[in-house]
Amino acid sequence: MSIDQLKATISKKGGLSQANRFNVMFTPPQGSLLNSDPATLIGGLVSGGGLSNVINDPRDISLLAESVNLPSSQITTLDHIAEKQSVKIPYAVIQEEVTMTFLLTNDYYIKNMFDKWGQSIVDLETYRVAYKKDIVTDVVIQQLNKQNIPIYGVKLENAFPTTIGGIALSNESADTPNKLTVTFSYDKFVVEDGLTSAISGAGAALGL
Repeated sequence: MSIDQLKATISKKGGLSQANRFNVMFTPPQGSLLNSDPATLIGGLVSGGGLSNVINDPRDISLLAESVNLPSSQITTLDHIAEKQSVKIPYAVIQEEVTMTFLLTNDYYIKNMFDKWGQSIVDLETYRVAYKKDIVTDVVIQQLNKQNIPIYGVKLENAFPTTIGGIALSNESADTPNKLTVTFSYDKFVVEDGLTSAISGAGAALGL
């Protein structure tokens, strides 16, 4: 294969996909477009954001998502002896958890959102655990092309955060933005084409 053949193949298929072209869309189970959380509203006023936080913009979560991994899956097998030879028999699939990293703004919007979500899962006063149906949501992750059009997507069905990472504060970290890492568990992920993912993404962003 020549370099020209490689270039022609890449060009024919629309170019190489770029790791920095992605979307993450979801709405927490208790979330809505109208923001009624006093802490977030006051935080927005204190940080100079004015009343712009009264209406939640579904795009904010995606814009503040710095990194995410598309989920991986592993087919588990059993060793079976057949005619004196060991062969592997598939019997189940393991779908790995998904980790996302978000940039934190001065109103701590992302941190407050996940704190509220985590507290809705386990009440820290009574230690009662909520019903799963009340604390899950669908999360859509999309790979975009250079025109920001979805070309591939996965939907994490019934997802919820299992690990909300800590935030390191230090005098030695001047001009370093704070970040929050969150790990999601989910029932299963569904692979979607570009059009289906665009529809799923719109629904996930609006909490539908």
